[in-house]
Amino acid sequence: MHRLSSVFVLGYHGCDRKVGERLLKGNPFRASNNEYDWLGPGIYFWEADPQRGLDFARDTARRKPASVREPFVIGAVLELGLCLDLTTAEGIEWVRIAYDSLARSTAAGGVSLPANSADGLRRNLDCAVIRRLHSILEAQGLPAVDAVKGVFTEGKPIYPGADFDEKTHIQIVIRNQNCIKGVFRVSGERN
Repeated sequence: MHRLSSVFVLGYHGCDRKVGERLLKGNPFRASNNEYDWLGPGIYFWEADPQRGLDFARDTARRKPASVREPFVIGAVLELGLCLDLTTAEGIEWVRIAYDSLARSTAAGGVSLPANSADGLRRNLDCAVIRRLHSILEAQGLPAVDAVKGVFTEGKPIYPGADFDEKTHIQIVIRNQNCIKGVFRVSGERN
């Protein structure tokens, strides 16, 4: 984990237009807390990609029941603070430690580990591991993680034999709302 206090990142959050307009007026974000949120509980952003944020809102609007009626995306200036960065060797090692801890405790309790879905969209195991990591840090009296950052490979290869997938992105979950330094309206014809 590392603290990138001098680094700001632009993140994009897909949501319903009414929610987005409230956020632009200064209302707080509501954290996601689903058992399948792959980076654990928090507020999810697509790094440097407003189109992916809007695509998420559009995909959500097509699901039944739909929590998004009018797809919208807003931008945010994020300071990652103490970041569990899954693009670094140290971040990966912390997650490995958390997995080992979770695997030992579930085996000792005679319980199965949660599983990620075959399509990779519901990440129950990954979420449980990240939650375990937060618990380990808390139990050891270490500082809480402000943000988690990871690469999410998704979609089909962009050409035959490619290792580039059409929806690969960097996702950031903000756990500490103080790391959201400001929000802004995304210009252009996106919404």
